[in-house]
Amino acid sequence: MERLSARLASDDAPLAAAQAVAREHGVACDEAVRLAGGSNALVHLKPAPVVARVMTGTAVLHDDVERWLAREVAVGTFVAERSDVVVPPSQILPPGPHERDGLWMTLWKFIPHDAEAPPPEPRELGRSLRALHVALAGFPGDLAPLSGIRDWLERLLAELRPSPSLTRQDIDWLRLELDALTPAVFESSLPAQALHGDASLSNLLRTESGLVGNDLEDVCAGPVAWDIAGLVTNARARGQSATFSEALLAAYGDPGVEDLEPFLEAHTLYEVIWHGFEGRSMKRAAASLARLREGRAG
Repeated sequence: MERLSARLASDDAPLAAAQAVAREHGVACDEAVRLAGGSNALVHLKPAPVVARVMTGTAVLHDDVERWLAREVAVGTFVAERSDVVVPPSQILPPGPHERDGLWMTLWKFIPHDAEAPPPEPRELGRSLRALHVALAGFPGDLAPLSGIRDWLERLLAELRPSPSLTRQDIDWLRLELDALTPAVFESSLPAQALHGDASLSNLLRTESGLVGNDLEDVCAGPVAWDIAGLVTNARARGQSATFSEALLAAYGDPGVEDLEPFLEAHTLYEVIWHGFEGRSMKRAAASLARLREGRAG
């Protein structure tokens, strides 16, 4: 796999590509402003109320990027037509997918939000995720199963190379752990529905009307426990307490929160493998691996 993120995250290629697509469709774009970086780039195409989500990292996870992004737009359109719990696709120009200079992107409505707001309260987080799942439940289209995420992880594991923070023995152990978690998580017999796929505090915007979900690129079909565990894992990584997690789960309510442990372990495993693959935070990957092993030992 070619690692695009390291090369593109630091240059202007995503901004230029997004501007080019906007101008091709007759939309004025005097200034392209990077709102966020990381695995992908978010670009506000000012003065238009449009944000381009440009794939600079996660595109390597998929054989058919266009189909994957088309599914994201379809789910976003479906939910936005029925509720205000997600950022809607752009209506000013076709939301895509678009490809320009080797970069794929989708286009979304710019939603004013407070990027400096403190973390939401746990009850608000739980209610927000439940509302999103209610809105997603009726999606009629085909979605990749949750087992597709396991397949990504297998491919990333094959790409990992030993380092001082992640040894060959660690990588072999991660592969065994992925196999062990597959029946309970990635091939679970629990009821399945459309999921966000990457539920986290980073993918929520604080707006005047409340929390709005963002970044649907990992939409898939599986048990709601996957999203719930993702949000809990993310809150823990940000230093939130067990009491915080309990309040979040209580606000979400049943069903879906009976036995989260294997899903929590799977999210920690995902974090170790992804950070190890990107090489951005080997210290964090090593710390997550230590937590995962400690949990297994317990």
